[in-house]
Amino acid sequence: MRDNSRPRQAAGFLLGLVEKDTAARIRARTGLPPAESPDAVLLRLGRAWNWTRPMPASVALWVLENDNPKLNAIVFRHLELQPGLRRAIARGLPFGPGRLERIPVDALIRSQEPEVPGDCLRLGLVGCLRAVTTMSAGRAASSMVLTRDDWETVAAADRERPLPGYARWALSIRPDCPPGVRARFGSHAKFTHRLRQAGVLEGPASYALSHDPAVDALEVLAMGRVLFPRRVREAEDALRPLVREHLGDREEAWAILAQLVETFHGTAYELVVTAGAIA
Repeated sequence: MRDNSRPRQAAGFLLGLVEKDTAARIRARTGLPPAESPDAVLLRLGRAWNWTRPMPASVALWVLENDNPKLNAIVFRHLELQPGLRRAIARGLPFGPGRLERIPVDALIRSQEPEVPGDCLRLGLVGCLRAVTTMSAGRAASSMVLTRDDWETVAAADRERPLPGYARWALSIRPDCPPGVRARFGSHAKFTHRLRQAGVLEGPASYALSHDPAVDALEVLAMGRVLFPRRVREAEDALRPLVREHLGDREEAWAILAQLVETFHGTAYELVVTAGAIA
């Protein structure tokens, strides 16, 4: 039997943006589900990272900002292309704004910290970045940038003399790269497109409105109510006026959205407008 839980959770996330009484009535008529329990979300999280189109790297950062050891352990397994985040998790470094305390780390995860590049031991952080000549070397060197002071050191070194292109690119696709530092490395359309391909997002609101297909973004945001509740509010605030204007309390519009969401190739913005227009 085909698993249709993804589109149902995606549509259910949007339904959570209308009044509670309205949502309850529409659920009863359409069969759309309420939000999943935290335990169910954790089970879905492991599956979600194994989609054909995996979750963007920035989503991992939003989850890590909880500084929850259990969530960190789950996310760690899916960050093969983000050795910097893996190193920070393995060392127990906090991600939440303003937090300084180390996070408890399982011994197995500590043992899987990426190997420290030999050049970094010999040349230091800046010297290691300046020696980069390949993308793989860039990823390895950039994985040693862990703290705010490290990022400030990188920015100062680049101001003094631009870092090699591969080093700049490896640093820029770190989802935790400060926006001011990333802006030094590029701002043209091609650069922005490559960041998007690497899963680096401007924020949850932009993700909610412009990521496609809609079912991917909306399922992630549905999980976000458990996994990154502080950040998911930005997405809810961006989508709520759209949902209330085009769908509101119209049962027919919600039924059409539920039918469209699984195969719709556009964004959530386009999905909501389309369902409302058809109804």
